[in-house]
Amino acid sequence: MSTTTANALTRQLEHYDVSCIFGIPGVHTLALYRALATSSIRHITPRHEQGAGFMADGYARVSGKPGVCFIISGPGMSNILTAMGQAYSESIPMLVISSVNSHGRMGSGDGWLHELRDQQAMVRGVCAFSHTLHHPDELQQVLARAFAVFDSQRPRPVHIEIPINVLDALCSAHYSDIVQPLRLSPARSAAHNVQQAAQELSAATRPVVLAGGGALKAGYGIERLASRLDAPVVMTVNARGLIPHQHPLAVSASASLAAVRRLISEADVVLGIGTEMGPTDYDFNDDGLLELPARFIRIDIDSQQLLRNHTPGLIGDAAATVDDLLMALQDYPAPEFESESESESESESESESESESENITVSSQTSGKFRVAKTTNDTLAEMTVRYRRYLDTLALIRDSLNNVIIAGDSTQLIYAGNCAFGMEAPSSYFNSAMGFGTLGYALPAAIGAALANPQRPVVAISGDGGLQFCLAELATAIDEKLNVTLIVHENGGYQEINNFMQSNAIEPLGVNVMIPDLAAIATACGWQFGRLGSLDQLPEVLSIATAGTLPTLIVIGDTLFDKEPKAAPSKV
Repeated sequence: MSTTTANALTRQLEHYDVSCIFGIPGVHTLALYRALATSSIRHITPRHEQGAGFMADGYARVSGKPGVCFIISGPGMSNILTAMGQAYSESIPMLVISSVNSHGRMGSGDGWLHELRDQQAMVRGVCAFSHTLHHPDELQQVLARAFAVFDSQRPRPVHIEIPINVLDALCSAHYSDIVQPLRLSPARSAAHNVQQAAQELSAATRPVVLAGGGALKAGYGIERLASRLDAPVVMTVNARGLIPHQHPLAVSASASLAAVRRLISEADVVLGIGTEMGPTDYDFNDDGLLELPARFIRIDIDSQQLLRNHTPGLIGDAAATVDDLLMALQDYPAPEFESESESESESESESESESESENITVSSQTSGKFRVAKTTNDTLAEMTVRYRRYLDTLALIRDSLNNVIIAGDSTQLIYAGNCAFGMEAPSSYFNSAMGFGTLGYALPAAIGAALANPQRPVVAISGDGGLQFCLAELATAIDEKLNVTLIVHENGGYQEINNFMQSNAIEPLGVNVMIPDLAAIATACGWQFGRLGSLDQLPEVLSIATAGTLPTLIVIGDTLFDKEPKAAPSKV
């Protein structure tokens, strides 16, 4: 009744609720695929290991489960490194299981197939940990460690490499010993720290909440907390939709913008939840102008990250800590609000007036709703006409397709969206233009998202330059019968870099690249193809595309953004 390491691995992954694996088979992973063929796990074959990693990333964001990859040793691992780097930067749970040469050949320098001098050293910089499985009996423990990272720490990629001779080796444990694994729960903040934070927040008259991707599972609690504190919620790109963009306390705009920074600097207390306070979210232009108030409270599951950017705070899971804060705030009075007429009549003496009640009275001019409305208007005023058109286009996509998921590349439409675009639900708008900032992400990530939730429409947005990093993944969507929609902004290559070169008095070089015939490529790969004549056609084209069974590639020529749409939707 003994079983091989490869067979035990797939059975154990089933117990961890893994239902989908991305990978390209190779001679060094035959044992894994022999085991996978008899399991319940679905296998997806991308056209490149980087695509496998990006698909696992998109799958993880939408499903809430780790994206899992089977990767061959050597070139397979070097190919997936970029996707692992993106996932590491964005705190995405990803389990990469690879082969490595057998003991006695591993790192020998003899020139064995796929041999690297030290594969683990190459991978270690883009994962929470990399482990070489030297003996079959280590399997359950190392998998438990991997899922502990996903469940109870800051989630990031984990790499497990298995020597070829170990893959086929027999486990000493009986097959029936593979049981439901133990799963860890994240830590909670200490009660006295929560109580102190609640006391300071309850006394605030102009509080602001900063929410990041680490707060995605705390959306309901954060919406309640924001309403309780009357606090605007500034959402980073990975947190967009954490509370719906229409919510009166939602700020779906970047803290790198002047208007949002004013909102933050004018606060008396700022609460950061699940955000690393990283420069691409808070200082994208590298101007160092973000000003935080004297009192800044943070909630983060990563104790080291708390010490990296700004100040220490509450160490713990975002959802659990927000729930604890809400409970603690019951001991303190809630803010009361003046009517607009009261505020107008007493505006001259506002600084001197105080409520006779023990509750804090908040002027309508300092209320969260007023501050959000002003910030939103000021944010849009900062946008160029071209960026406003990009925002209108994104709004058309969001408002035309119910519950849509938008996966973006590092491209101009997405740069605009990262500045000031909101969604109705979390994990519905994500891209590679922040953090690591890679290209070629949108299409494979959209494929992963569609596999995670086939009932929702999925739209990938790419530039015509970035798309060429991953064109081959058009075929993967056909293999898996996925009705994804790919929107390509056709602007002749790497236009954003072209703009930067010109603004820095550099003669553009290497940015105007040949763009292949996208219609011919789409047709050759079995996709539907369309080219917009005007932005007003987009809702109808999207409706037709998502109603069919085939994926659709839609090209938007750059000059269309020079024209005012007939009926521009409401922006942010």
